[in-house]
Amino acid sequence: MGKSYIFKVIAHASIGKMNSVIDEVHKRSGKSKASIFFDMAYCAKKYGAGYYDYEIFAFYNLNKQQRATYMTRMISKKFNTFMNNWDYAHFLENKDEFNELYRDYIGRDFIEMNKASKEDIRKFAENHEYLFCKLQDKECGIGCERLKVSDFESFDKLYDYLKKKEFCTIEENITQHPALSKLYPNAVNSMRIITVLDNNKVAHCLYIVQKMGLGGSVIDNNCLFAPVDPETGIIKYPAHSGDTTKGIVYTEHPDTHVKIQGYKIPFVKEAVAMCLKAATVVPQIRYVGWDVAITPNGPAIIEGNTYCAHDFWQLPPHTPNKIGMLPTIKKYIPEFFEANPKL
Repeated sequence: MGKSYIFKVIAHASIGKMNSVIDEVHKRSGKSKASIFFDMAYCAKKYGAGYYDYEIFAFYNLNKQQRATYMTRMISKKFNTFMNNWDYAHFLENKDEFNELYRDYIGRDFIEMNKASKEDIRKFAENHEYLFCKLQDKECGIGCERLKVSDFESFDKLYDYLKKKEFCTIEENITQHPALSKLYPNAVNSMRIITVLDNNKVAHCLYIVQKMGLGGSVIDNNCLFAPVDPETGIIKYPAHSGDTTKGIVYTEHPDTHVKIQGYKIPFVKEAVAMCLKAATVVPQIRYVGWDVAITPNGPAIIEGNTYCAHDFWQLPPHTPNKIGMLPTIKKYIPEFFEANPKL
């Protein structure tokens, strides 16, 4: 990584946040704050790691060979740009376009607010006890609401609320598999399945995490997550908290007290197969994080994320061998490393 990246990091960094990270690493490692600062600067130049990467991946406990295996924030940005043609991203980011294009994969009824009449929406609401409402061009559950139709005094009140919130897509609420409700009943606990499309247009699964809601939340984002074995469907390690800077690990779900490590998620092989197939629909977008619900009848894709978070794949509780994701990516996308020989 060149000096220009370091200058960009410093220019845009919050000095207060960086100092907080240095203080936290000092507490965890016992190393001097000066040595942490200079090592952090070295990692920014050598590995494209910001202070956030340095903390959450515990770079202060890794040697040079181990550090070189991690997808840092800078490498993640480069990989996304290398893999995805953003002229085609709207097919996944636009909720209406996505539902139309991936209709065979989503497994639920939906209606588009900008195309439907008020009477169409009335009929849709009459057929569903709950509505899951989404904003346009948002990912990771941002702005989503689950509404109970009977909570509104009248359909007119419901309709006015939908218009006021500027929801674009109204969907049938997904009923999840009882095994997922046992983990946490208040949200649809989705899996994030990350796929890449190689130069021969063959799709590969890089990683799977099971997300879990927490504390009454009706969505599973920024709550708990744990890696899943793609062959067995078994959760491999304890769950990590959504706040990656705190490093809190859960051996059991704090609300339901279900033991997390060793818990079996149904239909995982089927979910992977579905995502590998979906990954070929828009071949110009080669790197996607699919959010997949597991229903009593099998998997249903919720959405495809064109910008995949690089952090939750590689956190210390889930990487006991201290090896990041770059070797796995190199196996499937060697041309990225040929184009970036310094990695």
